[in-house]
Amino acid sequence: MFNWFAQVFAVSKLSLQTLPERKGAALSAVFGIAGVVAVLVGVLSIAQGIRLMVQNSGEPENVIVLRSGSDSEMMSGLGGPQTEIIADAPGIARYAGGAMASPELFVIINLPKRSTGTDANVPLRGVSPAAFEVRSNLEITQGRMFEWGLSELVVGLAASGEFSGLELGSSIEVGGEQWPVVGIFEAGGGMAEGEIWADAAVVQPAYRRGNSYQSVYTKLTSVEAFSEFKDALTSDPRLNVKVVQATEFYSDQSTVLRGIIIGLGSLIAGLMGLGAIFGALNTMYTAVSARTREIATLRALGFQSAPLVISVLFESLVLALVGGLIGGGLAYLGFDGFRAATLNWQSFSQIVFAFDVNATLLRNGILYAALIGLVGGLFPAIRAARMPVATALREG
Repeated sequence: MFNWFAQVFAVSKLSLQTLPERKGAALSAVFGIAGVVAVLVGVLSIAQGIRLMVQNSGEPENVIVLRSGSDSEMMSGLGGPQTEIIADAPGIARYAGGAMASPELFVIINLPKRSTGTDANVPLRGVSPAAFEVRSNLEITQGRMFEWGLSELVVGLAASGEFSGLELGSSIEVGGEQWPVVGIFEAGGGMAEGEIWADAAVVQPAYRRGNSYQSVYTKLTSVEAFSEFKDALTSDPRLNVKVVQATEFYSDQSTVLRGIIIGLGSLIAGLMGLGAIFGALNTMYTAVSARTREIATLRALGFQSAPLVISVLFESLVLALVGGLIGGGLAYLGFDGFRAATLNWQSFSQIVFAFDVNATLLRNGILYAALIGLVGGLFPAIRAARMPVATALREG
């Protein structure tokens, strides 16, 4: 057994020592696999970034009330009297200003993207004072809060960076008039950071909405109060509403988008991975051909076939892992934290998120590289082991 391991070590060491003689093919395989891993990790970091944004968008005690049958705020509608009934329901937390229930409007406005200059659907949310109590992680970090009753805006940090005209001190057209941006807010990386906020009472007449809203955002006294709150609203004959926890709502809103990204990312990485496997096959076949006499000599000296197979696989695996590490590093440096905006197919508005290249994605990328290396080295390894000694010596 010791002799077998010694053979594996010796042949593998010799294989790596001869790599400089085949550096062209080796580098081709390394950078091919690096490209595959960089693309895979980069694309999947989009889905991971959206998942993280959704995770940061709602607290366990937060609940959203919509009109029954609505899949998004755009499709929902609630009258002012209905929002008052909702605010009086049992289980809602309270603060000095009253119930933590914020009736809100959801309006889409067109603004150009900074990156492309093309128009994008940006969400403008009309809120009530309780909105800042419901979302406890929201904080004005630049400028000031808008004045209630005035046509002023505060903008999420992500939206300010992604769309033109949302800088502090600038103005944009809302309802045919110019509204100034007086503050920038952060919301823990949640979906609200991609929105524009204003006083709902001012947004309503600007868009001729009367006394109507799209949703009511509430905060309950505890997670356990959800059932009582939901039952009270759904059984009230004056209401026809859908009650959903904020975490579930935001997750559902991003399901289609994440599915598209993961599907396309996997398809692209699969096709590129197939190409990388052929590249690895070519590299290792070249390596075996270049080492024909060497392999034959080792066989003639009594080396077994298994150590030769393992040495070829080991070389292929090393090249793949180096490529995986390079690709993962490039993905991390190039994508992690990068902000972008894309269309949310449920609300038909832009959502802004940051790419998230985390340890799990990097690990999976390196494992994918290792798989490519093992598959790409398998057949050349078998060829090396089955090569007749006499034939190999003549070919060498």
